Amino acid sequence: MFNPPHPGETLRDDVLPALGLTVTDAAAQLGVSRAVLSRVLNGRTAISPTMALRIEGWLGIENGGSADAWLAQQTAYDLWQARQAGAPTVIKAIIQRSA
Repeated sequence: MFNPPHPGETLRDDVLPALGLTVTDAAAQLGVSRAVLSRVLNGRTAISPTMALRIEGWLGIENGGSADAWLAQQTAYDLWQARQAGAPTVIKAIIQRSA
Protein backbone atom coordinates (compact mmCIF):
# COMPACT_ATOMS: atom_id res chain seq x y z
CA MET A 1 0.00 0.00 0.00
CA PHE A 2 1.24 3.48 -0.80
CA ASN A 3 1.50 6.43 1.53
CA PRO A 4 -1.70 8.41 0.93
CA PRO A 5 -1.37 12.18 1.22
CA HIS A 6 -3.03 14.10 3.99
CA PRO A 7 -6.21 15.57 2.46
CA GLY A 8 -5.04 19.02 3.52
CA GLU A 9 -2.23 18.67 0.98
CA THR A 10 -4.82 18.18 -1.76
CA LEU A 11 -6.57 21.35 -0.66
CA ARG A 12 -3.29 23.26 -0.45
CA ASP A 13 -1.63 21.99 -3.64
CA ASP A 14 -4.60 21.46 -5.97
CA VAL A 15 -7.81 23.15 -4.83
CA LEU A 16 -6.60 26.56 -3.64
CA PRO A 17 -4.37 27.18 -6.69
CA ALA A 18 -7.13 26.04 -9.07
CA LEU A 19 -9.48 28.54 -7.46
CA GLY A 20 -6.82 31.26 -7.30
CA LEU A 21 -7.36 31.66 -3.56
CA THR A 22 -5.05 32.49 -0.70
CA VAL A 23 -5.32 30.67 2.61
CA THR A 24 -6.93 33.77 4.08
CA ASP A 25 -9.53 33.97 1.30
CA ALA A 26 -10.35 30.26 1.51
CA ALA A 27 -10.65 30.42 5.30
CA ALA A 28 -13.09 33.32 5.04
CA GLN A 29 -15.19 31.45 2.49
CA LEU A 30 -15.19 28.31 4.66
CA GLY A 31 -16.11 30.31 7.76
CA VAL A 32 -13.04 29.29 9.77
CA SER A 33 -9.99 31.17 10.99
CA ARG A 34 -6.86 31.28 8.88
CA ALA A 35 -5.01 29.41 11.66
CA VAL A 36 -7.53 26.54 11.63
CA LEU A 37 -7.32 26.15 7.86
CA SER A 38 -3.53 26.45 7.92
CA ARG A 39 -3.28 23.54 10.39
CA VAL A 40 -5.40 21.39 8.03
CA LEU A 41 -3.45 22.44 4.93
CA ASN A 42 -0.15 21.60 6.58
CA GLY A 43 -1.31 18.22 7.85
CA ARG A 44 -1.12 19.16 11.52
CA THR A 45 -4.80 18.48 12.15
CA ALA A 46 -7.29 16.10 10.61
CA ILE A 47 -10.24 17.06 8.48
CA SER A 48 -13.15 16.69 10.89
CA PRO A 49 -16.69 15.79 9.84
CA THR A 50 -17.62 19.44 10.35
CA MET A 51 -14.76 20.63 8.14
CA ALA A 52 -15.69 18.02 5.53
CA LEU A 53 -19.23 19.41 5.48
CA ARG A 54 -17.84 22.93 5.12
CA ILE A 55 -15.75 21.80 2.13
CA GLU A 56 -18.77 20.06 0.65
CA GLY A 57 -20.84 23.23 0.89
CA TRP A 58 -17.95 25.31 -0.42
CA LEU A 59 -16.90 23.25 -3.45
CA GLY A 60 -20.14 21.41 -4.12
CA ILE A 61 -20.39 17.67 -4.54
CA GLU A 62 -20.18 17.97 -8.33
CA ASN A 63 -16.71 19.54 -8.00
CA GLY A 64 -15.16 16.88 -5.79
CA GLY A 65 -16.38 18.38 -2.56
CA SER A 66 -18.25 15.38 -1.15
CA ALA A 67 -17.81 15.27 2.63
CA ASP A 68 -17.71 11.49 2.39
CA ALA A 69 -14.78 11.64 -0.04
CA TRP A 70 -12.80 14.04 2.16
CA LEU A 71 -13.40 11.90 5.24
CA ALA A 72 -12.42 8.76 3.29
CA GLN A 73 -9.13 10.44 2.36
CA GLN A 74 -8.55 11.38 6.00
CA THR A 75 -9.32 7.82 7.14
CA ALA A 76 -6.96 6.33 4.55
CA TYR A 77 -4.21 8.69 5.72
CA ASP A 78 -4.84 7.98 9.41
CA LEU A 79 -4.94 4.21 8.91
CA TRP A 80 -1.70 4.21 6.91
CA GLN A 81 -0.01 6.26 9.64
CA ALA A 82 -1.26 3.86 12.32
CA ARG A 83 -0.02 0.84 10.35
CA GLN A 84 3.41 2.42 10.00
CA ALA A 85 3.54 2.89 13.76
CA GLY A 86 2.92 -0.84 14.17
CA ALA A 87 -0.13 -2.83 15.01
CA PRO A 88 -1.06 -2.79 18.69
CA THR A 89 -0.60 -5.97 20.69
CA VAL A 90 -3.90 -7.71 21.31
CA ILE A 91 -5.09 -11.11 22.42
CA LYS A 92 -7.00 -12.79 19.64
CA ALA A 93 -10.61 -13.61 20.51
CA ILE A 94 -11.63 -17.22 20.67
CA ILE A 95 -14.95 -17.62 18.94
CA GLN A 96 -16.88 -20.70 19.94
CA ARG A 97 -19.42 -21.96 17.53
CA SER A 98 -22.47 -23.80 18.78
CA ALA A 99 -23.26 -27.09 17.09
